[in-house]
Amino acid sequence: MIFGALLLSFGVLAAADDIIYAPGTGALASGWENWSWSSTFDFASTAGPGGVESISVNTEEFGALSTFAETAFDNNYAGLRFDISGAQPDVSIYFSSSLNSVSSTSLPLASMSTVVNTSAFTTITVDFNNLPGNEGILPNNTWNLVNFQGGQNGAVYFITNILLLDEIIVPPLILSAEPIAGNMLAVTFQGDADLSQLSAIINGAQVSLTQSVTYSPPDTPSQTITYFTLSTPLSAGSLVITAGSTTFNYTIPATQSLTIDITETKDISPSIYGVNFPPDADYITLLGVTMSRWGGNAVTAYNPNGAFTNAGNDYYFENRVSSPGGRPLLAAGLSGGLDWVSKDATSYSYPRTTYPDQQSFDPFNSDAGDGLLPNGSWVTPPPQSNVYTPWNTSQAAAMLSAMPIKPDVITVDNEIEIASSTHQDMHPDPMGYDEELARVIMTATMAKDTLPNVEVAAPSTCAWWYYWTSDIGYSDNAAHGNQDFIPWFLSQMNNASVQAGKHPTYIDESWIGTSVPAQWTEPNPNAVMLIPRMQQLIDQFYPGTRLSVSEWSSTDDTDITGGLVTVDSLGIFGVYGLDQATYWSEPDQKGPIGLAFWLYRGNGTFFGDKSVQVTTANVSPDVLGVYASTSDGEKVSIVIVNKDVVPVNLAISNIPAGTYFLRHFGGEAGVAKWQTTINIAANSNFVVPSYTAVFIQQQ
Repeated sequence: MIFGALLLSFGVLAAADDIIYAPGTGALASGWENWSWSSTFDFASTAGPGGVESISVNTEEFGALSTFAETAFDNNYAGLRFDISGAQPDVSIYFSSSLNSVSSTSLPLASMSTVVNTSAFTTITVDFNNLPGNEGILPNNTWNLVNFQGGQNGAVYFITNILLLDEIIVPPLILSAEPIAGNMLAVTFQGDADLSQLSAIINGAQVSLTQSVTYSPPDTPSQTITYFTLSTPLSAGSLVITAGSTTFNYTIPATQSLTIDITETKDISPSIYGVNFPPDADYITLLGVTMSRWGGNAVTAYNPNGAFTNAGNDYYFENRVSSPGGRPLLAAGLSGGLDWVSKDATSYSYPRTTYPDQQSFDPFNSDAGDGLLPNGSWVTPPPQSNVYTPWNTSQAAAMLSAMPIKPDVITVDNEIEIASSTHQDMHPDPMGYDEELARVIMTATMAKDTLPNVEVAAPSTCAWWYYWTSDIGYSDNAAHGNQDFIPWFLSQMNNASVQAGKHPTYIDESWIGTSVPAQWTEPNPNAVMLIPRMQQLIDQFYPGTRLSVSEWSSTDDTDITGGLVTVDSLGIFGVYGLDQATYWSEPDQKGPIGLAFWLYRGNGTFFGDKSVQVTTANVSPDVLGVYASTSDGEKVSIVIVNKDVVPVNLAISNIPAGTYFLRHFGGEAGVAKWQTTINIAANSNFVVPSYTAVFIQQQ
């Protein structure tokens, strides 16, 4: 039987549909070949729901059903449709080309349906102009492979009626209608929806609507929003929006007051809008990225003589090829922080032939192990020269000198204090205070001698625990006057800088955890207070040093809450005067995190470079964040992030009247780059929907 399907759009068969597999044939259709791997199939199985003939698929780890078109289908079709049954199998769909080795974004089945089951087939339609997971459109390419790839634990399922659709008819539907700003409605819809019947009632009184602008984001053109101006401003009470047979009900809360004071400002560092591994210049422009970091565990062993590196404990201690590409912020591995770099692109530290008794092995290279015995203890590592070649600061200096684009900042390796875990094959002994300090001073001296204007960031610590102690443990604290690590490190670097006449510039924190060492002597163990705490320590032990956070991330990169957290964090960075930050890592430019960066700086529209004082009354920062800025001391930009489940109604004092550029994402309107132009009256109220981030900039 065929289940009442969850469809991304409704597919309508046309004469030019291309059948890949149909019941009753026992094989792929003519013109299609089986290019699958690591899987077992029955192309004439009737063991699925209702006895419908289907392909029975049982994939091993990352195995795939891969169907090859003898004639490339390019971008000649509107979408893909198939029927699938299984216990919500871990399957992702992607398209690729054997002609140029290009692959599309991988689309998890779970982003299309979460109700795939064993009792019925679920029909899935993938719209190539509206890919699931907000992935936009399928790029132009000579596509000739449709792949259904299982996850790490494989996948078991039945699949049938696979075909490329010549046409997808999108039914007209109003998706959302919600209040925004002082007197606006934002309405999203699909297809040829009739907006002429839209009506609104505020506190029982009918108000007239004037349609203003309809907008579709360039990277998600299938998503459309229309803005309407209300004849009466939004006010506390009930709002009922009716669109045909659909009704949207809202309760606008009483106003909450806030005041902006453009005369009270402090500088915002442009370097807080950084990202790890931005892929290209277009990405940097689209999101307004200001710092590009190349770093992480896999860069520690980077060897410029061949662009070799090693994955370390992240992936079976395997060598491979990697290149920093000439980005302005180059971090980690530049110094060969652990005295070794990869000697080639193929070696690995723990071969099965030498160490047969390991916990796991690479599914793509069954001889490469993880270096862990079944009881969780480490294998005694082999000689480093099996996989690595020696590296020193002279070689690092030569690398810096040879770089065509010089870095603005270097860091002294990445999370070097846990090298005995992340790079156990290279540095098996726990690292303590003295060794870490010596390596930082050695690298900083080399960097400053080679590039006098380069800035140095250290110690790139991996977690909150290691801010206060070392991998050796509390005995290391005791050996250093019972001092916590960061205060001790800062004071020692201050002494070294005075002696050398050089300043490393940044203290760099890579990550925050939650554990607090028992001997911790810092104030308030119940609150992180990362930025003000580190600034206080800097002022006390190493004045003039700036603060960098080289790896930070949200609660969930794929969920709207992650995007709102990121908006809030970027605002906090500006208010508290953080000097530099880079997000870990490369957020999806169409996802919630990418939209957070876009909100502040996307496509050449920038939040100001001076933070403006915002005073709020009875507003909880747990549910609302408001950040204001200016660049010229006259015009303001404001970011509002509503983290609550209900709208917020703000009475903003001192907001200048005029025309404002508005950006927003979230709420019922969804994760898309919505924008328009609005008019704001002096000291007017401003409504922000639930789970929504808004940017307004005076024009």
